[in-house]
Amino acid sequence: MASGRQRLEELWADGRKLLGVEHAIMGGAMSWVSERNLVAAISNAGGFGVIACGAMTPDHLSAEIAGTKALTSQPFGVNLITMHPDLDALVDLCADHGVAHVVLAGGLPTTDSIRRIKYSGAKVLAFSPTLAFARKLVRIGVDAVIVEGMEAGGHIGPVSTSILAQEILPYLRDTPVFVAGGIGRGEVIAGYVRMGAAGVQLGSRFVCARESVAHPNFKKAFLRAAARDAQPSVQLDPRFRVIPVRALTNQASRDFLQKQHEVIARHDAGELDEKAAQLEIEHFWAGALRRAVVDGDVVHGSLMAGQSVGMVTSEQPMAEIMAELVDQACEALDHEN
Repeated sequence: MASGRQRLEELWADGRKLLGVEHAIMGGAMSWVSERNLVAAISNAGGFGVIACGAMTPDHLSAEIAGTKALTSQPFGVNLITMHPDLDALVDLCADHGVAHVVLAGGLPTTDSIRRIKYSGAKVLAFSPTLAFARKLVRIGVDAVIVEGMEAGGHIGPVSTSILAQEILPYLRDTPVFVAGGIGRGEVIAGYVRMGAAGVQLGSRFVCARESVAHPNFKKAFLRAAARDAQPSVQLDPRFRVIPVRALTNQASRDFLQKQHEVIARHDAGELDEKAAQLEIEHFWAGALRRAVVDGDVVHGSLMAGQSVGMVTSEQPMAEIMAELVDQACEALDHEN
């Protein structure tokens, strides 16, 4: 009878092979958090770190990739936003650096982008919110799919992780699928790989790793938070779209509600046209994540966090976090025997 550890290695074998790692656990690409130090720590612990390119310039990303390589000899990836104005240049830059895995986020990638990445020899992973979308990604050439539920931090969709897993995993058997959103313990990792996932992706659980450069105030906010404190942003008026973002409630999130009230009132009074009003609402959060993560302003900054934040209870070395997750998964699988 196989042990829980042997069983886990069998269940996520495809994910380990695709990523080239010991544990098929990806780090979520969190802007200002998923930089060289955390990415390297995840990879050195046997997982798969992913640099969050976000709005980086090509020069900035180049320095970050080089910096990560200086800290680890293990595989890691780069997350690129499909809407980035310099996407082609960033793709070429990844190829020049020999990046073996590129994760595309922010919408349906073009066939040309996928071709450019694969031409360099790299693997392509992309996010999917539905089974139909996932099948389209496979048709246009992605090597693996990531499904992320609304429990995640940052920009979220409307469907929970558990529902997405049930809708997609049974029907996408020939392509590795990684599950993300609301994962904080190894037992749920075991559950998803039993359902057919090739691996998982975690973000919030890694924010308080000792190697994370997130400001101490940002980490303290995570350590004090409960799951219910991580709430999606609220849209007050259907005329003015607010992209849902999950973050810890603070003064900034309350101020955002007040800002929407004020802008809507000014629009209705004829002071602002619809486009100007929309821009004022969208610009409210400009630079807010950096203010929290880098500067430590947890009052007026954005505290993006997933609902698993309640399971972040101490600052630990990444190797310890990874070992805990894997041990919990193995113990859960042991209980099946």
